[in-house]
Amino acid sequence: MKALMFDGNLRFVTDAPVARREGEALVKVIRAGICNTDLEIVKGYSGFHGILGHEFVGRVIESPEASQVGQRVVGEINAGCGTCNLCRLGDSRHCAARTVLGIKARDGAIAEYLSLPGRNLIEVPDSLSDTEAVFAEPLAAALNILEQVKIDSSTSVAVIGDGKLAQLIILVLAQTGCMPTIIGKHQEKLELAKNAGARSIPVNDTANQVAIDDWLETSKLKNEFDVVIEASGSESGLPMALALARPRGIVVLKSTHHKFTSLNMSLVTVNEITIQGSRCGRLRPAIDLLASGIINPLPLISGEFSIEESIFAFKQAATPTSMKVILSVS
Repeated sequence: MKALMFDGNLRFVTDAPVARREGEALVKVIRAGICNTDLEIVKGYSGFHGILGHEFVGRVIESPEASQVGQRVVGEINAGCGTCNLCRLGDSRHCAARTVLGIKARDGAIAEYLSLPGRNLIEVPDSLSDTEAVFAEPLAAALNILEQVKIDSSTSVAVIGDGKLAQLIILVLAQTGCMPTIIGKHQEKLELAKNAGARSIPVNDTANQVAIDDWLETSKLKNEFDVVIEASGSESGLPMALALARPRGIVVLKSTHHKFTSLNMSLVTVNEITIQGSRCGRLRPAIDLLASGIINPLPLISGEFSIEESIFAFKQAATPTSMKVILSVS
């Protein structure tokens, strides 16, 4: 089958073995999205080698559950062991033995076919287009913040970063009634967030602590926010988030990147800041929200390409001005 492989080098291949796992469903991929995590994997994040991609919509062509065959689906990307306490409680996201689609020990979605347990698949309603459905996984990651942190109309919230995940977070925050502040480097992306109801603040060079401190002095935002969501994909994002959070505030860490982050942890202690890691969310609420029409993700698309163009598409997704890049697989 055709697939985008990473084995230390990024390669488009036409002879990858069809992804089949015993007892699982086989899904023919229709559309796949390129995520910042995919970009970080090829820089060394997670040590993954295999077929990339975890954002997809596809059609089930084989399944132990006969009712699933023919369904158009998206899928929870964490496949747990099925027997540990977490899995038995219905949440495999932190199963110690889990595999993760296109990220950990499981070939991913930028391919003609993928394999997932039937319990991971969620049917997509007819009202949603294939392209809209691709956004279910990243939208679920944004919604996961509201599962972890209480945010309402009175909460002061800042989002660091102006990329595709940050934009989805802004759309989700709009449902709470708060008016978030987005901090980013790209004027066009900041304008997009403003159209979704955010206050936007530009920032230039924040590559080191000196630059962060200088910017904080001029912006007058130090210790200003109840909740700061770090979604920049940069190692400088967390130090900035800690400085923006008020005493006893919360920093939500969404970024995954391949570099180590150097921190002045005294800020955490002195200001009694809570750092909340935030990863994958539930796809069912994301599908329901997309189907409601309340959130329209299509303005976030900056390019659509065929799977044969996946190397070029990957390079496009890595450019600073890019947003969501979608691949048409079948």
